[in-house]
Amino acid sequence: MKFTQCFTIVLFLLNTQHSIAQNFDINLLKQINGHETEFKNDVLKATAQSVTVVNIVAPLALLTTGLIKHDKQLQKNAAYMAGGYLFSAVVTHGLKRTIQRQRPFDKYSFIVKRDEAGSYSFPSGHTSAAFYVATSLSILYPKWYVIAPSMLWASTVGYARMYQGVHYPTDVLVGAIVGAGSAWVTYKAQQWINKKKASKSGVIAVAL
Repeated sequence: MKFTQCFTIVLFLLNTQHSIAQNFDINLLKQINGHETEFKNDVLKATAQSVTVVNIVAPLALLTTGLIKHDKQLQKNAAYMAGGYLFSAVVTHGLKRTIQRQRPFDKYSFIVKRDEAGSYSFPSGHTSAAFYVATSLSILYPKWYVIAPSMLWASTVGYARMYQGVHYPTDVLVGAIVGAGSAWVTYKAQQWINKKKASKSGVIAVAL
């Protein structure tokens, strides 16, 4: 078989897979976006809007408590959450500007828009932020009563953005991965920095 024939077949298969994935994406979104009720509108809108508040309040609460109690670890946890959130936001917006995916309500007339949305769709910024704070809290405080409600809240945020017609399921999936991944990477980076500082302090102490 000639190279051109092989190349044509590969392109055909890739295009077919892409079409199947795209059809699944919009078909699932269509199901989630439908069946509107006032209760769902109010609850899911409030859930989506809570993301900004939670991402500000969580590190501030840790910082305030840490300062009041003179607890250095709480202060470090607050710095970790704030710094990691910025990292997650940079990655999310970098992907948005690179990929520039059109919003579903702009591309498909049957998708109902129920909330405001920015310029690009992929990945979901709300979902990324929600899963960042949920994963961060789960890492810092690995108790079921922290992990379960925080992950449930983050998942509901992702569902809300699809119900509101502003994101595809794949936007939400990748947003969750970016958010959770940013929390893990930032945590590991903080551990590495703390070890370096501890090692340096030990060397200085021995020298003295």
